[in-house]
This record gives sequence, structure tokens and C-alpha cells, in this order.
Amino acid sequence: MATLIAPEHTSAVEDAEKLQKACKGWGTDEKAIISVLGHRNAVQRKQIRLAYEDLYQEDLIKRLESELSGDFEKAVYRWILDPADRDAVLANVAIKKLSPDHHVIVEISCTRSPEELLAVRRAYQARYKHSLEEDVAAHTKGDTRKLLVSLVSAFRYDGEEINTRVANSEAKILHEAVKDKEFNHEEIIRILSTRSKMQLMATFNRYRDDHGTTITKNLEGDSGDEFLKTLRATIRCLNDPKKYFEKVLRNSIRRVGTDEDALTRVIVTRAEKDLKDIKELYYKRNSVSLDQAVAKDTSGDYKALLLTLLGKED
Repeated sequence: MATLIAPEHTSAVEDAEKLQKACKGWGTDEKAIISVLGHRNAVQRKQIRLAYEDLYQEDLIKRLESELSGDFEKAVYRWILDPADRDAVLANVAIKKLSPDHHVIVEISCTRSPEELLAVRRAYQARYKHSLEEDVAAHTKGDTRKLLVSLVSAFRYDGEEINTRVANSEAKILHEAVKDKEFNHEEIIRILSTRSKMQLMATFNRYRDDHGTTITKNLEGDSGDEFLKTLRATIRCLNDPKKYFEKVLRNSIRRVGTDEDALTRVIVTRAEKDLKDIKELYYKRNSVSLDQAVAKDTSGDYKALLLTLLGKED
């Protein structure tokens, strides 16, 4: 369930006019920007961008970038983009970091539907004139490269059908490889990057039933091993994305100094999808609501936008 509160009928022209007024003259009216954009879905936001360009012969995104700053600017920028284009930007930023954020690539590859991932790859090419897989390959190496390139290139079956025989045999293959500490076994990469999510869930459940523990528990190891960390994130994203996102949020708030990038990324990418469920998980796990945790750890317009996307009524 989404947390975004957006009216069904809106006027893109009126919204564009409000945003232009908010950016005109001395000082910017951030509250007006939040009250419009914080209550519009992806389709409505696209219509506003088109209407704005039509009315003022100016790119709304560029205008907002020049008017806003800091975490608030970054969050507005991430929010206003089309979802596939946003994922392309998130992937590019993650890849180009001095030490790449492999888990962001895993997130995009494993929590989006096959069609959504295809759209991200198209958006990435259009924006950067490279393919996502070539950039991932250029900025990773070894087993991590093998895994990530396989994940971003995948187009999985997206239906409900599962094959119990395959789940049984592949749970066995996974267990043998994990038992022998052959975490980079090509069969692990094949299974994780080609099977449907429903099929993988059946395999992971079989693994747990047969061995009394989850596969991720068996993958605990050297915390500095980048491949192992990426492998664990892959399995978590495929098996239980909501639980995975709750953990990302918890870690982003718990650390000394908030990890605004992670906090913004999860709220902005899940607000129109399943953020309500993630919020419930967060409360169960931490005995404090996500709204309270965010309000305590952030400030100003950035805080106001995040709380709006979390479904807090004005």
C-alpha cells in the first residue's frame, strides 16, 4: 500500500502556475512546492512538467534545481523524475561513487518488476548514452561484476507458476555451494539472476525447511567481503523486499549522522508502492513510528517533504 496522498483530479496548468509563482521573485516558497508536488502521483507530476514547459518555455526540473539546495533539493529532484528515469539516475550515482553502492544496483534489479527494470535500462541509455550493464561492468570486478551484470540484464518470468521439483533441486544446489563456502559458484549466480521471484521464494523456503535456517543466515561471514554483502542483499531483495527496505531505513536513521541518501531513496521510490507496509514493519521492529523517527532526525523543508510523502496530513 502506498503512503502518497494525491487527489484524483488535478489541473496540471494550475499546478504549474503555482510552482512558477513559488519560484518567482525574492526567496522561494518551499511550502507551496511541497503542497503541490508532495501530493501528486507520477503521472500527474509528468503532466505538470509538460504544462510548465509549455507555459514558460523552461524546464521545471532545472528551475527547481536552481531555486532549492541541500537535501531538500535532492529529494525534490528525485521525486519529480519519472520512476524509470529516477532509477537510472540513482543507478548512475551509485556506480560512479568512489566506492560504488552495489546494494543500490541490487535494489533496482531485484525489487522492480521485469517491465520496470527494462524501462530503467531504456531510460539509462537515453540519459547517459551507455547501457546500464556496460557501466556496471566498467565499475565493478570479479565475482561482484558477474553477479551485478547478470542481475541488471535479467528479464524474469513474472507470473505465479512455480515448479516444486526445481525448488527442491535448486535448494540442494544452493546448500552444497554454501556448505563448501563456494559463494561465487556459477550455479548460485544462475539461479539468482534467472528464476522468477515466486520460484526463488519456493526455493528459499525449501532451503529453510530442509536445513532449519535461512540461506542468508548461512551466508554470514567476513563483514568486509563485498561480494558476500552483495549476495546477501540480492537474496533479501528477491525474497522479502519490504523487510529489506525496513532495514535500510533503520540503518539510515540509526547511524551517527543520518544517511540522507538512503532515507530519501527508500521514501521517494516506495511512497507510491508499499511504503505503508514498510512503515508497519518499521513500527513492529523499532516500537517507534517511522514518521516520528524521520521527524526527529531531519529538519526544515526536507523533513516537511519526507513527512508529506509518508502520508502525514497537512
